[in-house]
Amino acid sequence: MNATNTRKSPAVGPLVFFAVAFSLTLYFVFAAIQGDYGLFRRSEIEAEQRALALELTALEARVARMENLTMRLSDDFLDLDLLSERARDILGYVRADEIVIR
Repeated sequence: MNATNTRKSPAVGPLVFFAVAFSLTLYFVFAAIQGDYGLFRRSEIEAEQRALALELTALEARVARMENLTMRLSDDFLDLDLLSERARDILGYVRADEIVIR
């Protein structure tokens, strides 16, 4: 064999290293965007949080209304109009000056 004819095979080690490093980089970028804790999931969670905040506001208003009605029917503060309305609604009575629309 001649020293001028000998060929060195290309170094495979650095090529494998860069392929593995590139693959890991792609995996972590994909996980950062698409994974369970990624950017897309974060935007979904923020949208869900806004929807739940709106629902909470609506429920708080409903609770406040119920508390007001309960207070108006309590022994300490009795609203006769509300009492009459509730009794007529539950018992199905209608006053003579009312018109029922069904």
